[in-house]
Amino acid sequence: MTDQTTLKYTAEHEWVLLEGDTATVGITAYAAEKLGDVVFVELPAVGTGVIAGSIVGEIESTKSVGELFAPVTGTVTATNDGVVDSPELVNSDPFGEGWLIKVTFLELPPLLSHAEYSALTGE
Repeated sequence: MTDQTTLKYTAEHEWVLLEGDTATVGITAYAAEKLGDVVFVELPAVGTGVIAGSIVGEIESTKSVGELFAPVTGTVTATNDGVVDSPELVNSDPFGEGWLIKVTFLELPPLLSHAEYSALTGE
């Protein structure tokens, strides 16, 4: 499990782990809890160009459908087939095995710190 205090966040409840020019992206435990039991995950194909703030995937639960937004502009370099095959990983390990995509980016847009995200969610 990743140390959540070292991650960056979006107001749309994605977390971002920055490693060089690669951003690993997932949804936060807060978002996973609000969605409920995740039953389906749709992710973009490797090689897909994404724009920060655009919808790049879908996460369906037993009670709603949520959208996955790209936190950075760049190219998808990896997708987590594990969550496609076992969507419940988004709920059981959102900051670890439940990661969703990796994106190589050129420029980093403003993202929230852990403290800022905690203030946003009240958690």
